[in-house]
Amino acid sequence: MNLPQDPYILLSYVNTKLRDQYGSLEELCEDLSADVGGLTKTLDAVGYHYDAGRNQFI
Repeated sequence: MNLPQDPYILLSYVNTKLRDQYGSLEELCEDLSADVGGLTKTLDAVGYHYDAGRNQFI
């Protein structure tokens, strides 16, 4: 699946998926064939970091 390219739309999309369907970022990326490093780098660039305890980007 193609993930949204805009980092803010990506943030919303990923956080919604994490909240509703996936127990971890790794699980989401594995299921969607996405690169964990690339995803986190994109969101880090706009000031959001993954918090495993909350299972969301904050």
